[in-house]
Amino acid sequence: MIFGRVKPIDDILATAKKKALPRTLGALQLTLFGVGCVIGTGIFVLTSAGAQKAGPGLMLAFAIAGLICIVAALCYAEIASMLPVAGSAYTYTYSVMGEILAWTVGWALVLEYAVAASAVAVGWSGYFSGTILQETFGVQLPAFLAGGPLVLGGIEGGLINLPAVVIALLVTWLLMIGTSESAKVNAILVAIKVTALTTFIILTLPKSEMANFNPFLPAGVFGGLGSGIGAVGAAATIFFAYVGFDAVSTAAEETKNPQRNVPIGLIGSLLICTIFYILVAAGAVGTIGGQPIMGPNGIPFPAGSEELARQCAMAEHSAKLVCSNEALAHVLREIGFGTIGNMLGYAAFIALPSVILILLFGQTRIFFVMARDGLLPESLSKIHPKWGTPYVVTAITGAVVAFAAAFLPVGQLADIANAGTLYAFMMVAIAVMLLRKRDPNRERSFKTPMLWFVGPATIIGCVFLFLNLPFEAMIVLPAWAAIGMVIYFLYGYSRSHVGKGIVEVHSLDDDAPHRPVDGGPVV
Repeated sequence: MIFGRVKPIDDILATAKKKALPRTLGALQLTLFGVGCVIGTGIFVLTSAGAQKAGPGLMLAFAIAGLICIVAALCYAEIASMLPVAGSAYTYTYSVMGEILAWTVGWALVLEYAVAASAVAVGWSGYFSGTILQETFGVQLPAFLAGGPLVLGGIEGGLINLPAVVIALLVTWLLMIGTSESAKVNAILVAIKVTALTTFIILTLPKSEMANFNPFLPAGVFGGLGSGIGAVGAAATIFFAYVGFDAVSTAAEETKNPQRNVPIGLIGSLLICTIFYILVAAGAVGTIGGQPIMGPNGIPFPAGSEELARQCAMAEHSAKLVCSNEALAHVLREIGFGTIGNMLGYAAFIALPSVILILLFGQTRIFFVMARDGLLPESLSKIHPKWGTPYVVTAITGAVVAFAAAFLPVGQLADIANAGTLYAFMMVAIAVMLLRKRDPNRERSFKTPMLWFVGPATIIGCVFLFLNLPFEAMIVLPAWAAIGMVIYFLYGYSRSHVGKGIVEVHSLDDDAPHRPVDGGPVV
């Protein structure tokens, strides 16, 4: 029975104890790590796409997405403190619901990390083209090299997003040769991003005008299932701004007292980010306005669409928040803080590549673990003799990420990444509830409060946001899952180590894959 192929929890814990990574991270470091993973393209770039979907209701959208992430984080916290091992949602599902569902989660995480990395690369490209080239050096990148055929920001005639391709391939190369991010470097980058956002809030909130918030919900709360508009539609997109908090649970194996510190890191980082996001949205909308550009039927043009690009190319709309592909820097320039706006652009330019690195690292390590479990060809987990990294899967991943970044707009990429993320979060909530029923006496140093409410709320919230993604993004997940199931039954089912009776759980110490220094993300 494929549903009977379960990795026993006792074996997972025994292996983790026998082959443990050094425990060096505390609650503060984990919180900083979580903030560092979360704050990225979502807030620096997707502010424009979110405003086009919801207008000033973007503030409500951030709150909705944050609340759903918080209940999901509580579920993650319980299972991560019970199973402080590498593998995150993939390992959790394997230990509770069996191999085939674990495969679907791992396959969804592959989609999440790879597409999210592409989205961050596109976001970085906007700041490179706007702040670095245009504002600093007075050079404008030709339209056909500045974006794909469909881009956010009004660039028509786009053929390929060359800067996004370059940064994706550069980060891939760094990962292949063994460069990783240390906790100290991550802390510096977190400080840069938090300082930039704090400066933005201080400068914009005093200049905000209440008139800019009216109407607050120009597209309503619910735009309709599959429409991707309204406050809930915007929440489904800017949910991407929170993606990354689950990476904290992947560092559980390197955490001192994970039963206490992992929950603090998860929930603490989410609360900090939610407050920041709402204040940043208020400052952006309150100063230059955030009303969407409406179509002839009174419905906002889809973010990233050709129609919106044509509207944004017109002089009357070009300065609007919804037309900028470097939203926060653009707002500061519009209200007279051009130099500081450029400095914020520099902060995004410096910090966003680290997010790409974290996401690419996570994606390749999910592939790596699945290959070591026999579910994917073992050649994918081949370690380079000199670099000590899984270079084959890293190169493949980097090529796919660069291709997606070359041709798709950031809003579409974020929606696709969210589909995979929401599925993984839902499965974690189910796993926590099943473990409470099946193994109620197992030690739980952290227990999710009111699991009878939090668990179903996580599941309902994830399904709710998924159904409010644009239809094009919704169909990607089942299509991707169908491809995954074909691969599983043609290859993984017959070669699975658990299927052959091998239940040992691998630690990242095995084969010495490239693992982070002083505590980076471990998958």
